Amino acid sequence: MLTAALLIIFPFAMAFAAASDLVTMTIANRVPIVLAVSFLALAFATGMPPAVIGLHFVVGLAALLVTFGCFAAGWMGGGDAKLVAATALWLGPTEAMTQYLLLGALLGGALTLGLLSLRSVLQPVTTIDFVDRLLEEKTGIPYGIALGFAGLAAYSQSAWIDLAVAGAI
Repeated sequence: MLTAALLIIFPFAMAFAAASDLVTMTIANRVPIVLAVSFLALAFATGMPPAVIGLHFVVGLAALLVTFGCFAAGWMGGGDAKLVAATALWLGPTEAMTQYLLLGALLGGALTLGLLSLRSVLQPVTTIDFVDRLLEEKTGIPYGIALGFAGLAAYSQSAWIDLAVAGAI
């Protein structure tokens, strides 16, 4: 049961966040809430030491403070900020967290440049609402797409996957 939870919860949340940001330009609050609650439950269930859990919370809180500042400055959406913090909670002070931040920045930059390029040559005239919204110049960038993919990539290299694959739980 724990193996299934490790293989499903985080990846599904990342995929859901990316898809929902693409289609609606929002990431529902329930996504980071589910991630935070499930992290805590799985951390205890897998025998993560309390001190390590505490370090994961420190990294998550630091990420929340930084991304909330970015949100307040208008540089990112609130859903993106909460998603980064919840992802940081799961990844903690690890190489996977560094990988997540770097890949998220690179994918986000590519997504931004790609959408801006498309917006300069295409007009929003499709019959698909979310495509038209993406092509409008005033619309922001659905950065949750990049964060979702980066989260999936980093998670695949994390100790959580090592636990699940080894069946050591």
